Amino acid sequence: MTEAVSRKLAIIGSGNMGNAIARLFVTNGWHVVLVDPMDDSRARSRERLQVLLTNTAGTQLEWEADLEAASSAGLIIEAAPENKALKQAIFKQLEACCAPSTIIATNTSGLSINELATGLAHPERFVGAHFFTPADIIPLVEVIAGDHTATSTSEHVMQILREIGKLPVLVRKDIPGFIANRLQHALAREAMSLLEKGIASAKDIDTVAKWSLGIRLSLTGPLEQRDINGLDVHHAIASYLYTDLENRVTPSKVLGDKVAQGHFGVKTGQGFYDWTTPERQTALREKDAALRDLVSFLEARKPEKH
Repeated sequence: MTEAVSRKLAIIGSGNMGNAIARLFVTNGWHVVLVDPMDDSRARSRERLQVLLTNTAGTQLEWEADLEAASSAGLIIEAAPENKALKQAIFKQLEACCAPSTIIATNTSGLSINELATGLAHPERFVGAHFFTPADIIPLVEVIAGDHTATSTSEHVMQILREIGKLPVLVRKDIPGFIANRLQHALAREAMSLLEKGIASAKDIDTVAKWSLGIRLSLTGPLEQRDINGLDVHHAIASYLYTDLENRVTPSKVLGDKVAQGHFGVKTGQGFYDWTTPERQTALREKDAALRDLVSFLEARKPEKH
C-alpha cells in the first residue's frame, strides 16, 4: 500500500463537477489526478481543462482510468453519478488500495453519508464534501459528518477547504438534502405551486425571487432577515400564512409533466423556459463570469475585511 501524499488529490469522475473541483485545487497548488474509466469522459475533461494545460498548473494535472491511481492521494473526492450502489462499490475499492491516512470524501448532493459508509472498514475517515455548481466559483461547501466520521476528519477537510479559498460549513447531522438542498427545494416547491395555480408566469415568479429575496439573501440569511424584520412580525405572518403554503410530499404535477415530456431544462433545450433562444444562450454563456463578479463583490464587503 502506497504512502499518501498530503497535497495530492484524486477525483473520482471527470464530469462537470469533477472538472471544476480539479480546476479549483490545481490553481491552488495541488497535484490532481482525475480518475474515470470512460475514455470519452477523460477526453472531454482534457478538452475542458485545456487552458490549465497551457501553463505551469497543467503539470500538476493528470488523467487515469483505474482507481489504483488514487492510491497515493492524501485526499479523495468522489464525484461519480448519484447512484448509491455505484458509489459504495467505489469506496470499497478505494479502501482496498489507499493508505490508512487517506481521507475519502463524497460530493453527493443528498444521499445519506451513513448509508454510503455502510460496509466500510474505516468509516471514521469518510465524510461528505458537497460542492455547488460551478464548484470553482461558488464559495460554499457543505461538510457532512456521518455518525462514525472522526472529528479530526471533518476538521481537516474544512481546513483544506479554507486554505484553497472556500467557505465550509459543518453539517453536524446526516439528514436528507443536508442544508442547502432542503432550503432550495422548499423554495422551488412553492414557486412551482404558484406557477401551477396560475398565480404568475415562470418569468415573473423568478423575477420576484431574484430581485427581492435573492438580493437580500446575498447579504443576510433567512434567520438574520427575520431578526431584522422583527420576530414578532414574522410570527404574526406565519400564524396565518403557513396553512396556505404548499406542503405536498410528492413532486408537483407541473414538474412531473415536464419530465414526462422529456423537457429537462438546459440539457434538452426546453423546461420552464425555452433555452434555445439567443437571449437564453447568451445568459448561459455569461453566467459564470457574472457569478465570479458577484462573488468578488461580496467577498470585498465581508464584515471581517473591514
